[in-house]
Amino acid sequence: MSVLSITFHSTESTGKEWGNYLEGEFHQMVENLMDVEKYILSEVQSEMVTEGKNTNLLLVFDNEEKRGDFVEIELKNITERIESKFGENVMVFMTFLNPKKQRL
Repeated sequence: MSVLSITFHSTESTGKEWGNYLEGEFHQMVENLMDVEKYILSEVQSEMVTEGKNTNLLLVFDNEEKRGDFVEIELKNITERIESKFGENVMVFMTFLNPKKQRL
């Protein structure tokens, strides 16, 4: 198993538009991802974020090769779509998670 965490930080000015995008087009895109075994799309609740909003997409892959392929191809496409629609108002941060132990 290989895991990827993608956090999207949206500014306050994109609030409703970003929410609509997540519920519609973005959710459908995630549902159609080929090599993703499981995913969790979450609103991040944190005292550290005082302006804007963070959304997290946790993706589970069968192996590191599929995760690597996703990062090189799909994540690049997703990031480009978001940048073209929201510009600098939504930033994308990626974190590789390499499970040491699991019970999932």
